[in-house]
Amino acid sequence: MSIDLQTAAKVARLARIRVEDQALPDLAREFNGILGFIEQLKEVNVDGVEPMVSVTPMRLKRRADEVTDGDRQELVLSNAPDAREGFFAVPKVVE
Repeated sequence: MSIDLQTAAKVARLARIRVEDQALPDLAREFNGILGFIEQLKEVNVDGVEPMVSVTPMRLKRRADEVTDGDRQELVLSNAPDAREGFFAVPKVVE
């Protein structure tokens, strides 16, 4: 797959990035480089390789699921500009 100047301009517009016309060839060349790298990655044999979330093996620390610092409703709502009946009050945005 190859990215032409029109496609590069469309991608920039969709990403809301202003790109001058004289910079479009460089942008298209960068996109083509990225796509070429992706094509190289597709050639790698990953059969039998388990997905990982990190390059180093580690386990997430777990803690007991218990309430340790609750019942502070009044303290939390004391900073609210408008609180009613124990909740944050916000302006209506949908009619």
